[in-house]
Amino acid sequence: MDQLVNSSALGAAGAGGLSPLHLFLNASIVVQVVMVGLVLCSVFVWAIILEKIFLLRRVNREASSFEDRFWSGGSLDDLYDSEGARPVHPMAAVFGAAMGEWRRSTRIVGIDVIRGGTQERIDRAIGLTITRETDRLSRYLVLLATVGPVAPFVGLFGTVWGIMHAFSSIASMHNTNLSVVAPGISEALFATAIGLLTAIPAYFAYNLISRGVDNFSERMEGFGTEFAAILSRQSEERGSEKG
Repeated sequence: MDQLVNSSALGAAGAGGLSPLHLFLNASIVVQVVMVGLVLCSVFVWAIILEKIFLLRRVNREASSFEDRFWSGGSLDDLYDSEGARPVHPMAAVFGAAMGEWRRSTRIVGIDVIRGGTQERIDRAIGLTITRETDRLSRYLVLLATVGPVAPFVGLFGTVWGIMHAFSSIASMHNTNLSVVAPGISEALFATAIGLLTAIPAYFAYNLISRGVDNFSERMEGFGTEFAAILSRQSEERGSEKG
């Protein structure tokens, strides 16, 4: 009877001892620091993930709306004055860079827009704008790429340290009973669990978001190529009119 009561008490204590708060509070100070650092990294990772998801959705939605207006047949000058001069999203920035360079070149009296390097300057302006906007969309992704592979090793360090501390306590108590060994091992392994919970979302999110950024960059490049071709045709038409 007494043995049954003791077993029940140990089971209840073990169940309570597996709670995250209990494992954290009973860990050594080094392991606690590791856990806190990993939790903070996890919060930061999720903040980046959510921010990038909403950002990519927004820029794709704005790009679709802008392309509808661009291909509607309206005046490019009016579109530039309304959106290209002060762009608020990447696709408008690509349009504004190309159109702005076109306007500056055509305003120079006597310039040959075909042979005067206008097309090269337009292509360069488009390329630089795409690079700048892609870098802006990719901001903080390097942190996801760093946290993904590093977090498990940080958690493993906390685990190794915790196990060392647990065995030191066992040696001082001269007791190898499972009820003495298990709590220390559980606290140590909890650090690895936090490391994995931090690393796995970071790893998957980095790959998915990077792919989304690459797709949008290709979309900007496609639009820039088409718009550069339109401006090139206009340059040829103006050159033929002057000829």
